[in-house]
Amino acid sequence: MSALPLARPLQVRMPRCLLDPALQTLPRADQEGLVAVQIDYAAGLVRAIQPLARGGDGSPLPLALTPLVEPHAHLDKAFTGALFPNWEGTMAEALAQNQREHGQRSEAQVLARSEAALERGWRYGLRAMRTHIDSGGPGAQASWRALLALRQRWQGRVDVQLVALVPLLYWSSPEGKAFARQVADWGGLLGGVLGPPYGGAALAEQEALASLLALAEQLGCGVDLHVDESDRQPGRGVALVARQALEQRSQVPITCSHSCSMGLLGEGALDRLADQMAAAGLGVVALPLTNLWLLGRRPGLTPVLRAQAPIRSLQRAGVTVAVGADNLQDPWFPGGDGDPIELLRFAVPACHLVPIQRQGLAPFTTAASALLGLAWDGVLRVGGPADLVVLAASGWAELLARCPQRRVLRAGQWLDPPGSEQPSPLLAGLLAGPMAGALG
Repeated sequence: MSALPLARPLQVRMPRCLLDPALQTLPRADQEGLVAVQIDYAAGLVRAIQPLARGGDGSPLPLALTPLVEPHAHLDKAFTGALFPNWEGTMAEALAQNQREHGQRSEAQVLARSEAALERGWRYGLRAMRTHIDSGGPGAQASWRALLALRQRWQGRVDVQLVALVPLLYWSSPEGKAFARQVADWGGLLGGVLGPPYGGAALAEQEALASLLALAEQLGCGVDLHVDESDRQPGRGVALVARQALEQRSQVPITCSHSCSMGLLGEGALDRLADQMAAAGLGVVALPLTNLWLLGRRPGLTPVLRAQAPIRSLQRAGVTVAVGADNLQDPWFPGGDGDPIELLRFAVPACHLVPIQRQGLAPFTTAASALLGLAWDGVLRVGGPADLVVLAASGWAELLARCPQRRVLRAGQWLDPPGSEQPSPLLAGLLAGPMAGALG
């Protein structure tokens, strides 16, 4: 498809799972899970959703989705990979380069690159993002000041959630507890890293995790952990979180981001662990781009262990699973462009997701909305927001064949596509001379 018909009322094909299930007038979905509809909107809201036999001139209708959700990002370090590269793709080098950058970052730099990332995501069709912030060390205060300002600036366009990323033991200290109260006042979440090597029966991690969950319960904060981002000791960290959450009867939302190594468990052990996670009410964010880049490396050889969150097994058990991009051109992953449609296209073959099925699309839309606790679940309804991503593709096969052109409708207004906006002075030269000079 070369053109996008954007006349109102809008005529598109949409996944039935993204249309109001109470609409009895719509026909059954076709073999791609799609329904042809005519959508009218005014004053930023959907006014009518009606069935459509075909396009007015018989031409193929474009595929449309509701705006997508990024459940796990790192805005504070976005676009730093060129100056702090990690082409070896190792975890150790990623951490070393990350720490180098963190020691030199300024509030202006974090604000500039975060603004650039959100601007692109917004124009690509992103409506919400949860971003983790390196919250220990010299760059922490600058990062929080920048991202709190950014969240306020983007209010009403992209819903930005902030997670404090610190060593798990920090939350047990007096300083950590004071900082947790500050994060709670800011409306943020508590985070940390839980991964191998794990110790013996009396794990320090267990005590630290118990302290964190108790603190989160006291403050009413959600928790989002980096768990088992590894190809060793499969599922040990996730099992610890599930067990601790059940023992403490935690009521706050708990997200296990990454959860890669559990994908290496045998089928029986995997299913039992997934059931335990569902019973504990845990959510999972799978992050295939970064994890396929970093994990399972064998110097000079092709990897054979491809550790990643077992999305479909988790879904079968009733665990809410979202898919995120994680890193954006930083030491942990050198690529990415902040495009949620490109992430969907990558995840379909990498994670064996089937977009014609509700569970194949949910990690980018409705399940991601639920995991972030967003006010809108991403299902189009009469009276709901007139927000759509209209793609120059007539179906899923065409979408997977090439990344299509698109137009994004937000509150009934069409956005200009990425690259068409005039950069603000804040963003000018972000990836060139001024930033490079500042970082040395």
